[in-house]
Amino acid sequence: MSKVFASLGMSLDGFIAGPNAGPDNPLGDGGLRIHEWVENIESWRERQSMAGGQSNADDEIVRENFNRAGGYVMGCRMFDEGERGWPDPPPFRAPVFVLTSRPRAPWVRQGGTTFTFVTEGVESALARAREAAAGKDVQISGGAHTVRQYLDAGLVEELQIHLAPIVLGKGVRLFDDVSPDLALEPVRTIHSPAVTHLTYRVVRP
Repeated sequence: MSKVFASLGMSLDGFIAGPNAGPDNPLGDGGLRIHEWVENIESWRERQSMAGGQSNADDEIVRENFNRAGGYVMGCRMFDEGERGWPDPPPFRAPVFVLTSRPRAPWVRQGGTTFTFVTEGVESALARAREAAAGKDVQISGGAHTVRQYLDAGLVEELQIHLAPIVLGKGVRLFDDVSPDLALEPVRTIHSPAVTHLTYRVVRP
């Protein structure tokens, strides 16, 4: 059965983006440092239409997530920040459903990615992503506000944190205002020199 999972990079002090994030400053001040570990791995470079890259434990994690995801959900802020910078084809290579209050016609890209803009809320976006995924998993991509909505609604089954050994000091934290009833059960920990991959099962009451 398909699973709903979220996968996010995070600094040691709990931030998934720096301050002042926007289309002209993706991931905010210093936020790109959280994802430096991914830049030279093979699977990520493939999705950016680039050659080369390392094949290691980090690469296996990223490749696994790309292979399992048949559909994505993201918030409008993440889309606004990525729209200018994603190549064509974008890295998703699967349907993406964007939560927004601004209606817009679907944006069709190469490689199987169509951005569909959903104004009916989180459950509608997830239902459409599940249908499009055709039995594969659905990834809730971010940003923080979108992932929090899905966590609070009890719709996320697995949470991955890619913990980078950096400190940002300020920015956007994933767990701000999340219900204290959220319970996470450790499933897997994979260490590498550049990042620690933490996987949790979300435990429902």
